[in-house]
Amino acid sequence: MNSADQPASQVEVSLSGKAKEDAHAVFGALNTAFASDRAADDAPQDIPGERPTVWTSTFDVSDVRSKPRPTRLTESVTATLQGGYTAVNSLHQALSSAFAVRVVGTASGDQEEEVQLRLESHESGS
Repeated sequence: MNSADQPASQVEVSLSGKAKEDAHAVFGALNTAFASDRAADDAPQDIPGERPTVWTSTFDVSDVRSKPRPTRLTESVTATLQGGYTAVNSLHQALSSAFAVRVVGTASGDQEEEVQLRLESHESGS
């Protein structure tokens, strides 16, 4: 990703997991918090075959809406966030409102970073 290609307030989110319903739940939670290039009713689709499926969307963290509520997942989802440091941090915080989040990897650049997260349902109250 090149920071010249993407405004500092935008974060690209890539999700991988087994259930398209879980990807839809994550994108839905993020759509509660921020504007996105994915409509709220745009449900992720399965791709036939043996290859892993990755779903992507871009979120504008400068367009803050409301804090996402805890959301249940059927199993863990891997989320990769790419963007400017402040934007990625804002999106990470929103995900933490909806899910139990564990950082599993990071890569830092001059003006942007990539963070890989493991998302799961909160243990209590979800």
